[in-house]
Amino acid sequence: MADNQIKKDNLHDQLSEEEQLELLKKYDPESNTRDVQGILKKIVFIGLLAFSLFQLYTAIFGQYTAYIQRSVHLGFALSLIFLLFPFRRKMAKKDKVPFYDVLLALLSIGVGLYWPVMYKELVLRVGRMTDLDMAVAIIAVLLTLEAARRAVGLPITIIASAFLIYAFTGPYWPGFLAHRGQDLTALSQLMFFTTDGVLGTPIGVSATFIFVFLLFGAFLVKTGVGQYFNDLAVSIAGKLTGGPAKVAVFSSALQGTISGSSVANVVTSGSYTIPMMKKLGYRKEFAGGVEAAASTGGQLMPPIMGAAAFLMVEFIGGITYWEIAKAAAIPALLYFAGIWIMTHFEAKRVGLEGLSDDQMPNRKEVFKKIYLLLPILGIIVFLLVGIPTMQAALWGIVLTIVVSAFDKKTRINFKDMIHALVDGARSALAVAAATACAGIIVGVVVKTGLGLSLANGLISASGGHLFLTLFFTMLAAIVLGMGSPTTANYVITSTIAAPAVIALLMIDEPSGAAVPIVVALSAHLFVFYFGIIADITPPVALAAFAASGISGGDPVRTGINASKLAIAAFIIPYMFVYNPAMLMIDASVLEIAWVTLTALTGMYALSAGLVGYWYKRLNWIERIVTLAAGALLIIPEGMTDVFGFALFVVMLAIQFITKNRGEKETVSTAS
Repeated sequence: MADNQIKKDNLHDQLSEEEQLELLKKYDPESNTRDVQGILKKIVFIGLLAFSLFQLYTAIFGQYTAYIQRSVHLGFALSLIFLLFPFRRKMAKKDKVPFYDVLLALLSIGVGLYWPVMYKELVLRVGRMTDLDMAVAIIAVLLTLEAARRAVGLPITIIASAFLIYAFTGPYWPGFLAHRGQDLTALSQLMFFTTDGVLGTPIGVSATFIFVFLLFGAFLVKTGVGQYFNDLAVSIAGKLTGGPAKVAVFSSALQGTISGSSVANVVTSGSYTIPMMKKLGYRKEFAGGVEAAASTGGQLMPPIMGAAAFLMVEFIGGITYWEIAKAAAIPALLYFAGIWIMTHFEAKRVGLEGLSDDQMPNRKEVFKKIYLLLPILGIIVFLLVGIPTMQAALWGIVLTIVVSAFDKKTRINFKDMIHALVDGARSALAVAAATACAGIIVGVVVKTGLGLSLANGLISASGGHLFLTLFFTMLAAIVLGMGSPTTANYVITSTIAAPAVIALLMIDEPSGAAVPIVVALSAHLFVFYFGIIADITPPVALAAFAASGISGGDPVRTGINASKLAIAAFIIPYMFVYNPAMLMIDASVLEIAWVTLTALTGMYALSAGLVGYWYKRLNWIERIVTLAAGALLIIPEGMTDVFGFALFVVMLAIQFITKNRGEKETVSTAS
């Protein structure tokens, strides 16, 4: 059923699995798959299982050479995509696989096996292309583009195709965009016979780190940890002011540890939290906005962030995944704190209380199952003590199996393990297609020098001002993110826009100086953030639209509410670029504590100003002053902090005085 056709009497109850799946198929291309039957169902099942077993084998016993590892990964992903994802979205309801998709799947298997079968010959004649090589390369690129269109969406295919056209038409472009151009032979070799194209770094990360963490998430789901997140969140936050909204924030932050998709997070936790919020009295659009904003932030939440975070390790170089997760901790805290505070003020403004006792789960029973969080805590410990990222994920899977044995209801048997392997492989298909397609873009950027040209153009357009460069980069990341998954968005912006930010941050350094980790990380996290929050930024805000499908509210208004609630995400990236102490790299404990305190206080004031309520309703003058106090506290400068705190204290005093005076007058009138 369409999102606006969900029956009203279902809006106060958790959505059924069928309704959740319908919403996912509508707003999440990764979920729009065929329900194959008969012999093909068995073939797909075996294919997905073999995909996972191959990845597990190489993760445990060591990977093959880059070309073999990545091409086999690509072959598995492409062939399974053509069997599962229909040519058109509306054809997903048909369970039959057309002959042409079977043919495309067979071609994909051939492409995936080309490197393993021809490896010795290809290595011996490196640089020399045969007609067969060229044909295989062209087929590989076309299959990748079509698979990405089906599993990820049309925008990324259009972008990658535009880059290929740019590679061919280099001499005809004006100014700094011009280059000597590439012929078909050179481009074919680049795309499939080097590690700068389809088989480049993006799919290399998909074939290693990302896949194993997706398996970890699939095993967690089998323990029922997703529902446990909801129960735990209700137990902790349910009775607080505006409890269901805070439950949404809490559970979505936790849900992000097992879901790398904003839309999937919305549907999974939102089907539980949005009806609760509506029942308590929250407006439809606000309830949907809370869930969309919180669910989108799941990709920002350490220890397991979105797939792009694993790419960041490779793109920056000289940094571990743990360092990235640690650097993202305070920004993530501020993001969710901002949403939490705004939902609190909205609840106070409207007069909403928490859940009643009969709506609360049995806290004793919920906390008895706290052991279900051990695998996630284990991942943190494993990364902290220096265990390599892939091994940490493998041990996380082992720990999940062990922990599940504590209770019959959560125990994972052999059949569950097989299904977890299949589900993990299924969730990896769209990521593999997106990273392979992103590799096409990276290959063109590297070969043509477009990255440096665009970086220089961006700096020139901004007049060398860091703020303007950041602003233009933000716009580019949001626009690209409206049509591309976070992974592809990050690849594009990190190769095109991030170098411009790094160049300006290094402007006072000697020419040729090495880029400090803190500078590179600031620039890359900046584009990472804005690529993610594109999911809640109108007019194309897929996470907000999915939330509106559950709440029954207007999609655009839901997106506006989500953007307003996630205001922190539009501010925090600027903060850590200007003040990297927030990333906890090369900063003292005092510096980290101070920047966190001022930022939290600033978010508190901004939230009050935006909602129009503190301890009482704010008039328009009070709102302006409160917003000014928040902005000054957030700006990472010593003097702005002083003025911001002064305004904050003044407004706090006014709130207390006027609130108490109002209460006394009320009591006096009543007497």
